[in-house]
Amino acid sequence: MAELVSILIPAYNAEQWIRETMLSAINQTWPNKEIIVVDDGSSDNTYKVAKTLASRVVKVVTQPNTGACGARNNAFKLAQGDYIQWLDADDLLDPDKISMQLRLNNEGRDSRTLLTCAWGMFFSRPRKARFIPDSLWTDLSPADWIFTKFMNNVWMNPAVWLVSRRLTELAGPWDRRLNLSGVDDGEYICRVVAASEKVKFCSEARCYYRRGNVGSLNWNMGKSDERLESLLLSLSLSIQHLRSLEDSERTRIACLKYLETMLPLFYPDKKELLARMQDLASDLGGQLSPPRASLKYYPVEKLFGSERTKIVRTNWRKSKLLMRSKWDKLLYRLIE
Repeated sequence: MAELVSILIPAYNAEQWIRETMLSAINQTWPNKEIIVVDDGSSDNTYKVAKTLASRVVKVVTQPNTGACGARNNAFKLAQGDYIQWLDADDLLDPDKISMQLRLNNEGRDSRTLLTCAWGMFFSRPRKARFIPDSLWTDLSPADWIFTKFMNNVWMNPAVWLVSRRLTELAGPWDRRLNLSGVDDGEYICRVVAASEKVKFCSEARCYYRRGNVGSLNWNMGKSDERLESLLLSLSLSIQHLRSLEDSERTRIACLKYLETMLPLFYPDKKELLARMQDLASDLGGQLSPPRASLKYYPVEKLFGSERTKIVRTNWRKSKLLMRSKWDKLLYRLIE
């Protein structure tokens, strides 16, 4: 009997995407699968749309809002699979994604191996997704995977991972304290990697990450003290996961680099949180320097200060992303 794969989909106000996402799960060529959708107290028609696809292998449940981490944990409690495929409600899987990964992994017999794959970004048209390899697109040891993520500021979206039940249980549940951080998946995958024996990359397998959703948690990082507290906890835990594997000069440098990447979200007005970040840096044997605006934003910073520059930069990025998303959606309606 082929290994059972549980495809777990947390969903919140995702009525415009959930059907397409569920169909990408249903259409997986791996024969032995179950799909579990947890509607996390949506205020739109997400649950109603998802229920139209309910079947013997597709279970759709709803619950009061707990945040993405709680929805994922509840989905896992319902899962029976030997392997877990995490899938956000607006992302997509290529039909052969799971089959190719499990075949690479001796059809699931190596349960302490974390499986990853290629992924591309798209707006409305998956066939236009851009697949841009980075330094995580290769086989790596656990320490090297987290080191590379920190040092090169690269990442993988949750749809990439295929995780054995054994590895999922060793890593533990998603941390609900990180619901507002915007990087709850970053901490979680560092924990999964730390529990693994190796990370194996399958170049033939593919998944698709949808861009253009500026209401997502990633875009709300740093919007409040509560969110920043959650983010700082995520950074601290992620650093601990790497140091638990290897506490060396190179890993401490990578951890400092990771803190520096996130520093602009706290700078300049969050004094107490910045002091705690400096304490983390000091424990790593380093010190964080004030972030500098790029040449593009340097005049704005000189005229209006760092805080106003941060607002201008964020709003400009959002505007560009929205324009590209709307243009792509228009083309999708005209051409597809």
